[in-house]
Amino acid sequence: MHMNAGAEYSKFPDDKLALLMRAGDHAAFTEIFNRYSAILYAHAYNKLREENDARDVVQEMFINLWAKKENLDAANNLSGYLYTAVRNGIFNLIKHKKITSAYAESFTSLNEETEVITDYLVREKQFAAIIANEIAALPPRMREIFELRQKEHLSNREIAQKLGLAESTVADQMKKALKTLRVRLGLRIFTFFF
Repeated sequence: MHMNAGAEYSKFPDDKLALLMRAGDHAAFTEIFNRYSAILYAHAYNKLREENDARDVVQEMFINLWAKKENLDAANNLSGYLYTAVRNGIFNLIKHKKITSAYAESFTSLNEETEVITDYLVREKQFAAIIANEIAALPPRMREIFELRQKEHLSNREIAQKLGLAESTVADQMKKALKTLRVRLGLRIFTFFF
């Protein structure tokens, strides 16, 4: 199930790329890597504060992604799957290497390590609640467009068709939503999740 050489993979939505990769399409895997590697590296580095460790976590995640592509169950939420895989990689690195990261100066026992991970999860949950409140405060149509993009991973064209809008209107509303959230949330929380 390989696409022809002229196929424009960069225009394919995540779910299509995931299905093609599951079927062994290496070009689809390459597009997924190109689309997500930089932002996943930034996410890992933000947690680990060490370039080599962040790079290792992301590279290992992509290696495993290809190795286990036939079992991939991410067609409906590829980005969520990738972020979860990287987050698990970060936690594994913390557990096995006793990395201090930004959350503690050292790990001297399993209890301390567990407290750090728990603290991270609590803060992530708090950030998620703050973000959910700000998304809920967006104007109704803007919120609907934003949620279709972020939760259902629809393209601007798909959202436009679903809501009976011009594609340019959808793109404009997405830009306004992201700008509004950046202002309301601040760069730190915004980049933590987006």
